[in-house]
Amino acid sequence: MSDTKTQFYVTGMTCKGCIKDATEAVSKVQGFESVQFDLDAGTAEVTGEIDPQAITQTLTEIGYPAVVKSG
Repeated sequence: MSDTKTQFYVTGMTCKGCIKDATEAVSKVQGFESVQFDLDAGTAEVTGEIDPQAITQTLTEIGYPAVVKSG
């Protein structure tokens, strides 16, 4: 298990359904271990040895534009 956590700003997410869809999408990214979304803050924290650009691209493609907050 990895201790690597990457934070993202994510827009467009408003409900648990959004979280379910986004979790399903990012779980397919190589190196993914887990994700925590905070709808109020508009953030996501992904744990795993992932390519941050792959996460931002995946979320943006499903309608939740994302950018890296920190690595």
